[in-house]
Amino acid sequence: MADDSKIGLREAVSIGIGGMVGGGIFAVLGLAADLAKGGTPIAFLFAGLIALVTSYSYVHLSRAYPDRGGTVRFINEGFGKSVFSGGINNLLWVSYIIMLSLYASAFGSYAPNLWAITGDKQLDPHIYSSAIIIIATAVNYYSIKIVGSIESFAVIIKLIILLGFVGIGAAGLPGNANLGQLNMSHWESPLTLVTAGMIIFVAYEGFELIANAAPDIKSPEKNIARAYYISVIFVILLYLAIAIITVGSLPFDQIKTAQDYVLAEAAKPMLGQVGFTIITIAALISTFSAINASLYGGSRVSYEIAEDDELPHEFTAQFWNQPIGLMLTAIATLILVNTLKLESISTTGSIGFLLIFAIVNLVGVRKAEDITGSKWIPGFGAFLCFAALAALLAHNYQTSKVNLLIAGGIMAACFGAEWIYKRKKTADTAG
Repeated sequence: MADDSKIGLREAVSIGIGGMVGGGIFAVLGLAADLAKGGTPIAFLFAGLIALVTSYSYVHLSRAYPDRGGTVRFINEGFGKSVFSGGINNLLWVSYIIMLSLYASAFGSYAPNLWAITGDKQLDPHIYSSAIIIIATAVNYYSIKIVGSIESFAVIIKLIILLGFVGIGAAGLPGNANLGQLNMSHWESPLTLVTAGMIIFVAYEGFELIANAAPDIKSPEKNIARAYYISVIFVILLYLAIAIITVGSLPFDQIKTAQDYVLAEAAKPMLGQVGFTIITIAALISTFSAINASLYGGSRVSYEIAEDDELPHEFTAQFWNQPIGLMLTAIATLILVNTLKLESISTTGSIGFLLIFAIVNLVGVRKAEDITGSKWIPGFGAFLCFAALAALLAHNYQTSKVNLLIAGGIMAACFGAEWIYKRKKTADTAG
């Protein structure tokens, strides 16, 4: 490939930041603040620490196995093309669908604040969520180039607005009556803080998109590591600032009331209704761009899995010049966003990505010599992912067994489908 068509460090960093600062922060900030109260920044910090440690495995795996399949390739390198790796890769595709549902749900929560369609607070969000998935799917079918252009434009817009929010919010914090809410006396228990961090872990998952771009990155030995670490550390600091300003600006009962669009509500004390409207527009741009990019990514993941013979070969088929996975991803997203609540979507997505990242860290341990990396850092990453997953499962067992059933059902379907496919394939070969 000619060097001028390669991706520089700035573009690689923007892929990582754009993947993380998508719809996630707009969707889950209220969930975290309602659960962790004054300890919300600590919850974001803990989730960010897991992302940072896991990015070490991604750096070394991306350098050793640069492939547009990204995570799919790493799991197959670590565990071979087995029922286990196929099940995990299927879970990755389903996790993309869950993320899409989360972004669409966030879009649906923010949009009625600008323009109510029916005035029904239950119906309007579903109309907006469904409409934006259909529009984004149409854009993906029309032109992949437009998807890239929207993402480049949206990354700049949302960062300008969010950094502006941080700057103005920080200036307005001294003297705010709610600043005391950040004191340790208002923190929830350590286990609750960890759980809150894990429910909102989906706000960090997008850094792994750098892996899919690894074959195209200039000077990969230097730039792959820089792209991961710069993007993850930047987003940790950004989320910490947003969490501090939100909890320091709004009383807890107001955070609970405006849970689904709390970031826009947090702009009101500093900028009034104008601030609320600006953040709402930023949320709509961010979630739309995240839906666009994730639809593209999700369709590619299903294609890669089928190419690796872990899904039926029909998934490599084209429909309107795009992989069939694009239409299937869009339909599945429409079903999820109209049947599950935001907390169920967020929890299921976090469970999926924590398990996937734990497995990628285990690949880092198993392949340490081949990828010239440490064993203990990926080992620590796997331990953190499994410990956080255990805390999240324990919390949901006590508070919402429905979330556990949804997550368990999805995982069983991913592994069950892979087992059936592999058995059928073996039987067909033997026959």
